[in-house]
Amino acid sequence: MTESGSGKWVNPLRDDTDKRLPRIAGPSGLVIFGVTGDLARKKLLPAIYDLANRGLLPAGFTLVGYGRRDWSKQEFCDYVQKAVREKSRTEFRQHVWDHLAQGIEFVSGSFDDAGFDSLASRLRELDAARGTGGNWAYYLSIPPQFFSTVCHQLQRVGLTYSEEDSWRRVIIEKPFGHDQKSARELNEIVNAVFPESSVFRIDHYLGKETVQNIMALRFANQIFEPMWNGHYIDHVQITMAEDIGLGGRAGYYDGIGAARDVIQNHLLQLLALVAMEEPVSFEPSALQAEKIKVLRATHPVHPLNKTTARGQYAAGWQGSEYVKGLREEEGFDPESTTETYAACTLEINSRRWGGVPFYLRTGKRLGRRVTEIALVFKEAPHQPFHAGQISALGQNAVVIRVQPDEGVTMRFGSKVPGSEMEVRDVNMDFAYTQAFTEESPEAYERLILDALLDQSSLFPTNEEVELSWAILDPILEYWASGGTPEDYPAGTWGPPAADQMLERHGRAWRRP
Repeated sequence: MTESGSGKWVNPLRDDTDKRLPRIAGPSGLVIFGVTGDLARKKLLPAIYDLANRGLLPAGFTLVGYGRRDWSKQEFCDYVQKAVREKSRTEFRQHVWDHLAQGIEFVSGSFDDAGFDSLASRLRELDAARGTGGNWAYYLSIPPQFFSTVCHQLQRVGLTYSEEDSWRRVIIEKPFGHDQKSARELNEIVNAVFPESSVFRIDHYLGKETVQNIMALRFANQIFEPMWNGHYIDHVQITMAEDIGLGGRAGYYDGIGAARDVIQNHLLQLLALVAMEEPVSFEPSALQAEKIKVLRATHPVHPLNKTTARGQYAAGWQGSEYVKGLREEEGFDPESTTETYAACTLEINSRRWGGVPFYLRTGKRLGRRVTEIALVFKEAPHQPFHAGQISALGQNAVVIRVQPDEGVTMRFGSKVPGSEMEVRDVNMDFAYTQAFTEESPEAYERLILDALLDQSSLFPTNEEVELSWAILDPILEYWASGGTPEDYPAGTWGPPAADQMLERHGRAWRRP
């Protein structure tokens, strides 16, 4: 321990003034609602163990599960350990588990009964026994229709009020509504109980290492910034493609669709990070302010019948496997117009990006699983080569690969070895796995730790959520006004209308 300039004793490992030191959460606990769901089992519980294994949780960290099962502490510990052994990123170490298990508790109850009274009583006991200091984060890994009930139950039993030198925070999983109106209503419900500064909305894509590297790529390097604008960039493509189908999620997915599920949150957040101006700092308020400016200036390009596309996957070959189409998926309404592929053209009304279209696309049962951002540059204004010498030359591009092979690729022209002058595309590639020996943490590790540390840079604010819906709503309303999604065979890259969106302007989608 050392003495700070204010005369207070501080732990240097928790002192943010030295960014070289690991960030360790202070005394705190986490309550998970929906702890028996897939998200908690596959992501949240393993992430908590991984944080403990990396030494980033306090000695008295306490995990409380809340659910309807009549579990004892040991039964819940067994459930958590099974999830950890199956899904954790780091090696299972018995002494780490033994220490973590001392602070694992379970409270039985539903969302609308006296279980919350038992929860309040147990948390007060744990504050005294575990030294959590009244610092609790509540993770709502539950459907949005239960947010209001849980928030008001927490308020009723006095678990939302921060006392002196303590805090209470709520972590919310998407979806944040299904349009701007419902998102605003949802925000009002949550903010009536928790102030906005205590609300952490999870977009797990923002916790990915490569997404955060967008800021490093742009603002730590002089070579990119002078060309990061409409003078040099022809267009931007942001793609999130999946090679899987609904996989048993038909009931959840019907009525939501690809645009609501992915474009409104993941892809618009990626757009904001790519297009924003340099923030004055990386403090949450400064970063969020720049993203909000971009989202306010972003609008769909019209006419929507030519600048958007939607589709549903049909039966086809996914690699070497023949898979059934959407309408044959168990539990899916064959008459449904819910899209599994969505693409749109957006524009940003700013001096930096005026005239540059941003093409966003996402879909299921596409050619391969990939998420990337491609900045495609304009052609050189003059070429001293004749057509035959550059027939294999395309447009320069910077491609940020978010998953699965995290890294950055630069595409440019180079002379082919030989006596003739022939220029064709080559790639210069940076891969995280080759450049760094450290293994990247899972997104949920970073986001849970940030919530405990009150670092909200990677969490969308209520204004960001509502602005994102304002961008998407006109497209959804147009699609709802009539027509049906086009079919596209599984294993391909989407419906014909998606290609036509770009072909009208002499462009084409990248084939990742």
